[in-house]
Amino acid sequence: MSEPTDIVNDDDEEAFTEATLIEAIENQIESDNPPAAKATFNKLTLVGMEREEILNLMAHVLAHEIDAMLDEDRPFDTQWYETALRALPELPPEKQ
Repeated sequence: MSEPTDIVNDDDEEAFTEATLIEAIENQIESDNPPAAKATFNKLTLVGMEREEILNLMAHVLAHEIDAMLDEDRPFDTQWYETALRALPELPPEKQ
């Protein structure tokens, strides 16, 4: 009987994580810190992408760096993060 609850909890956790990442991206854009966040948002808006799609792409990059940081037990790599943001809409390569 606990399996359906586990599935709901996984969905809830995934939705919470996604919302948290998007909120972090919105804060970065608003505060212009790092500057690459606002620059990337503006660039992708100018080429006609929708706000939600842009935020999801940017959140994907943030999640990628957070995962790498945790996996490698290292500090957040701001230089990599800004470079990856500026490369959007091309996503960083997935881990092998």
